[in-house]
Amino acid sequence: MRPPEEVKRELVQQWLQKAEEDFAVARYLLESGTTYWGAIGFHAQQAAEKFLKAYLVHQQIEFPKTHDIEELLDLLSRVDESLAASLRIAGELNPYGVEVRYPGDIEPMTPDEAEKAVGLASLVREAILRPLHRSTVS
Repeated sequence: MRPPEEVKRELVQQWLQKAEEDFAVARYLLESGTTYWGAIGFHAQQAAEKFLKAYLVHQQIEFPKTHDIEELLDLLSRVDESLAASLRIAGELNPYGVEVRYPGDIEPMTPDEAEKAVGLASLVREAILRPLHRSTVS
């Protein structure tokens, strides 16, 4: 039987791997000059969501199956109010998690919105990786 810390560490790494994959796809699409703005927004939202979920797993905070970044930030605020507050702007990614994928639900994304979405995902990524890295180094 594996120690609980090892199981937790592995699950955090799995969430981070999925988050990095979505982040890389969003950045790649943005930098490639494609006009698939909705896909960029979707992958940016997914990356931010998964980075937050990795941190929640690390903190041993259960979360529901949700794409709602604001809900995840509410949970995060229980252990790190400052971190959650600094990432509140990432809630702007919420519509890109589901609505952007279907016609008629929201207006098509613009190139500027796609660029901002990747920037928000990057903000979440950096803010989450910093404490996770500190905890694995110490």
